[in-house]
Amino acid sequence: MFNVTVSDARLLRNLMAAISTLVEEADFQADPSGIKLRSMDPSHVAMVDFELPSSAFESYSCPVPERIRIGLSDLLKLLRRAKSDEKLELSYDGRTKKLELTFKGKVVKRFTLPTLEHVEEEVPTPNISFNAKVKLPSQLLNEVIEDAKLISESVRFEVEPGRFMLKSSSELSSASIELTKDGGIIELEVKEPSRAAFALSYLSEMVKAGASTSELVTVELSTNMPLRLDFEPPSGGRLLYYLAPRIESE
Repeated sequence: MFNVTVSDARLLRNLMAAISTLVEEADFQADPSGIKLRSMDPSHVAMVDFELPSSAFESYSCPVPERIRIGLSDLLKLLRRAKSDEKLELSYDGRTKKLELTFKGKVVKRFTLPTLEHVEEEVPTPNISFNAKVKLPSQLLNEVIEDAKLISESVRFEVEPGRFMLKSSSELSSASIELTKDGGIIELEVKEPSRAAFALSYLSEMVKAGASTSELVTVELSTNMPLRLDFEPPSGGRLLYYLAPRIESE
């Protein structure tokens, strides 16, 4: 039996929405320490790695490990109905395979959702060595990504000592955006200069969703290797995205 209470359902809603940018169905692993998920999008271009510790909840009970697979669109429809003054209780009974949501405010509302059959595939943690790391406000990254989208369907990240560059170009237009520690960057570490290009169709959705859960993001990359975005939810835990690069001809 899995049973938790959330004091602010909006944080949970934003986290579920962030996961739903890549997957329609989420296979959560719950145990006494908290909830985890690691899943790839159907095209295997991107991955989400999520963890929320038991301490993030007002109350948390999961005596034995449970595996809960949920259709995210149905879950989000209910979470979006949550009001700011309502508490949310979630419970799952492995015998009935049902997830129950109870919103407690001036009115008590209960909803029951069916869970889905588990997918046996286990997604390993990517083994990547990153040569550049940039920490900055997540809304700042979201803004410059939106700027890059005005020009092209992809953006190239370039990191070198002292600066983080974003470049996009089309047949007729181009954009170049430079960020430094004087312009919003909080931390910048460079083992060696690195650059890689990424599809904005994926990247913009990841950054927008991640920015709704966290004020800060850490960007890590190496030349022509997958990107990692590390968001820091205020309640603890992690929300990581990985995105494969677009290989561009010089």
